[in-house]
Amino acid sequence: MRVTRETLIRIAKETVQERVYNDRYIIAAYLFGSLLDDNPFLGGLTDIDLVLVYNDQPPRKREIIPLPAGFHIDITTHARKEYDPPRSLRTNPWLGCEIYAPQLLFEREHFFEFVQAGVRAGFEFEEPINVLKRCRSLLSHGRQIWMDLEFIAGEPGPQEIAKYIKSLLHAVNAVAELNGNPLAERRLLLDFPARAQTAGVPGLATGLLGLLGAPHTDATSLSNLLPAWSADFVAAGKHPDADVRLHPARHDYYYKAFEAMLESGNATALLWPLLQTWTLAACTLPPDQRNNWQQACRSLGLLESDFKERIAGLDHYLDQIEELLEEKAAANGLNIEETI
Repeated sequence: MRVTRETLIRIAKETVQERVYNDRYIIAAYLFGSLLDDNPFLGGLTDIDLVLVYNDQPPRKREIIPLPAGFHIDITTHARKEYDPPRSLRTNPWLGCEIYAPQLLFEREHFFEFVQAGVRAGFEFEEPINVLKRCRSLLSHGRQIWMDLEFIAGEPGPQEIAKYIKSLLHAVNAVAELNGNPLAERRLLLDFPARAQTAGVPGLATGLLGLLGAPHTDATSLSNLLPAWSADFVAAGKHPDADVRLHPARHDYYYKAFEAMLESGNATALLWPLLQTWTLAACTLPPDQRNNWQQACRSLGLLESDFKERIAGLDHYLDQIEELLEEKAAANGLNIEETI
């Protein structure tokens, strides 16, 4: 089956048509994510990122719909009230970026038109003060998570490693959003070096790899981890309470990307999606089924006494980003307090 970007956009439109026909509470639908790029494929696969906006509370927050040939639709839902007031989205680092320039597929009552106009009005979304507010919000969340990790005693488990990854995610996007949207999960380590370079801090890309354990591994070692990752992903995905990102339809979405990174000679780029999804799986699996995950984390220097070193490194990393944002504020004639 030959699948193109146009094929997937057509499927997105047909899916929305069906949903709005059967559900009168949907007031808007839009496409965002990789399909807005000219080349959305990685490892031959991509997904369809759809957002459905409901007039009231949606029936579920997220849904995965399998498609043939390893593709899938990833539907996120929001309630109308989450967009109110629209001007507040100018400083929202997630929803604001999402609503700024998606592909509109459906709306009622001019809802989307009104919200997007409020976000874009007077080009204020792109004003340095609002860009920096979005970045400062991300950094603040990352720092708060770090503070929680500081008080962990004993061996970290999957919940603690998940918090560590989440803190890093906020930190990285605090830099990335200086020059664009938040980074996609699979491509984070592929795209972050260019964002860091544009922000004038290329060393933060190397620092991120260090915090993920890249100096402790190589292409062969990472390749050898994939069968164990795959087994845990599949096992966790069968659990009724598994994170939606572990849906069976997403297995090849990740696995094919890992293979592409290995083949391209950029093996360490798979560290982020590998570690994130494996940790999600470990959070779901019972303790006696976490051995593979523990061995992988130990080999990357993320467990036992090494974890304290990683937390200290994360502290320094967050400090560097804070200094960067202070410099950006000063360069634009802003006090740092104005961007908080």
